[in-house]
Amino acid sequence: MGHIVCSTSGGVLEIRLNRPDKKNAITDAMYGDMIGAMKGALDDDGVRAVLFTAAGDFFCSGNDLADFLAVSTQGGGDELKAWQFIRLLADYPKPIVAAVTGAGVGIGTTLLLHCDLAYVHKEARLTTPFVNLALVPEAASSLLLTQKIGHAKAFEMFVLGEAMTGEMAVDCGLANACFDEVDEVVQTARQKAQQIATKSAQAVRYTKSLMRDSAKIISQMTAEKDCFAKCLASDDARMIFEKFLNKSK
Repeated sequence: MGHIVCSTSGGVLEIRLNRPDKKNAITDAMYGDMIGAMKGALDDDGVRAVLFTAAGDFFCSGNDLADFLAVSTQGGGDELKAWQFIRLLADYPKPIVAAVTGAGVGIGTTLLLHCDLAYVHKEARLTTPFVNLALVPEAASSLLLTQKIGHAKAFEMFVLGEAMTGEMAVDCGLANACFDEVDEVVQTARQKAQQIATKSAQAVRYTKSLMRDSAKIISQMTAEKDCFAKCLASDDARMIFEKFLNKSK
């Protein structure tokens, strides 16, 4: 079984992160699999919504730093499939739902800014510690998270790496509801995604489009990508990646 497991039921494409031994850190290959699945769903009228879930007790620990270290050392950051995945999220026309059953780091948190519905475990810790890695925010989170929680709180998360709990995510509108039990998070997310699938696909698509300023989001993503590439190529970032990877061996 691969690190990305896809299944379709009740009009919902479920994309499951399946690398629990690495806390569901996403590799370039995993991004490629998710991109393929999401693009395939665009051409399938039977798929009305996309649901992200994860195996194990960690939702997603962010990007696999081994990939980042390779880019930092050898260059070629523009070729990272992470950018293609993030760009796909910007104006993806079908609804996206997330079942956040554990901690989310980096893209494990910023993904929620592109979800139309999100359900989280009460004790889930959501973090965006980009500056701790000598990097900058991605996925237009510098715009979208700031809009959600304000400059001071967003700066605290980006620069100091402070965590947001599941309850806090609900309070600030990043998630719809939080639950004590993991199974309840997943069951609720699946139920809501299948409920979406019963609605008029055209009406849902138009509604989502009207609610999002995709042009502004894409513009912010481009600005972030330029800054991210410069940071990724820095000695600061390379040293941090090497230290982290050596410690995790």
